[in-house]
Amino acid sequence: MIIEIDFNSDEAIYIQLCNQIILGIATSQFREGEQLPSVRQLAETIGINMHTVNKAYLILQREGFVKIDRRRGAIIAIDINRIQALQEAQSELAVVLARAICKGIGRGEIHELVDKLYDNYERIDGI
Repeated sequence: MIIEIDFNSDEAIYIQLCNQIILGIATSQFREGEQLPSVRQLAETIGINMHTVNKAYLILQREGFVKIDRRRGAIIAIDINRIQALQEAQSELAVVLARAICKGIGRGEIHELVDKLYDNYERIDGI
């Protein structure tokens, strides 16, 4: 598992960690049912506080990417709620798209970028 944290970034470490795990799921680096490292183990590997890892795992649980089991720890378990996922994607993409338009990026460039990024991810369960 390769987690890249930018300690100089303005983005909080727990958010970076969440995003790295979500990217790992989307690229099949992490698979359904796979156990993530323990909070202590991941904190030591990355060199961050255990509370930061715990916060990331709890957010991933709340967002439906992992389940937390007392005995096994954090396990990849995708809770597929397509309607909610589409609403979240629309909300997040609206802001990203607005920023791009303000910077003069055109429709064709956006479509090309989305297609290129989408091709990087393996589709989960053929969805």
